[in-house]
Amino acid sequence: MQAMAILRQLGEVQAPVAAQTVRVAQVNRDNARAHWTRNAELYRQGFIGRAALDDLQKNVDLAEAQLQSAIRQRDTTSPGGSDHALATQQLTQARAAADAARSRLGYTRIAAPVAGTLIARNVEPGDAVLAGKSLMVLSPAGEVQVVAQIDERNLGLLATGQTAKVSADAYPAQRFEARLAYINPGVDVQRGSVEVKLSVADPPAYLRQDMTVSIDIDVAFRPQALMVPSDALHDADSDHPWAMVLADGRAERRDLRLGLRAGGMNEVLSGLEAGDRVVPASVAGAVAGARLRPLTARANGRP
Repeated sequence: MQAMAILRQLGEVQAPVAAQTVRVAQVNRDNARAHWTRNAELYRQGFIGRAALDDLQKNVDLAEAQLQSAIRQRDTTSPGGSDHALATQQLTQARAAADAARSRLGYTRIAAPVAGTLIARNVEPGDAVLAGKSLMVLSPAGEVQVVAQIDERNLGLLATGQTAKVSADAYPAQRFEARLAYINPGVDVQRGSVEVKLSVADPPAYLRQDMTVSIDIDVAFRPQALMVPSDALHDADSDHPWAMVLADGRAERRDLRLGLRAGGMNEVLSGLEAGDRVVPASVAGAVAGARLRPLTARANGRP
């Protein structure tokens, strides 16, 4: 406000006064010149001496100097002059300081960038905070997504658009639908995993931020598949998985070619046929050629 008042005073008071001073100085200069001209003629006619004419010349020079000083003073108060430029600069600085103060005032009010639910608050009213400190955690309203880390070995099985079944550890029996919406293009080298995001169109009411969930992604579908439990396989993660089957009362080794895996079961593409009796890998002494006898459970639960 002070800088604006100075600039206004410059335009409304000082500039008009300076212009009037110039006009007065011009009149004084013109009068001094006219008086010198009349007396110069008298000097030529011998009516006055040289000293009197020199005094009149000094008056002319003084009036001219006063006029030039008034002109310079007027120019400093006009747009483009030094006084006007200084006042304009002061006004600009004052406006910048006011903008900075308004900006700092805005920092005193914390507003959420989007609508949502506040799930954590790390400060209290009146606390002093530093830049970069997390003050609150907001769960934004809108589309619900489930974020998961998938072992990078399964990356080749994933594709956006795949459906999934999700269940929270707190509500294992209540599963809900989801769809794979995003696959991170990079791999987390520390954990050897890939981050994926699944969209949930109809989230259950119990779902909360940062809940631990289990996810079954449908990466492929077989209408008819031969499945064998994982605990019956040997070297299942190697290039040459195999299983022991009971054939004619003896253990027989079968090399397998495996397909899909899900829920502790493995698809067998070759090496077994429907009806084969697979010996669990935990059975002691189950080596190729060993004689084995299957146990049949009785009604009372005892073999």
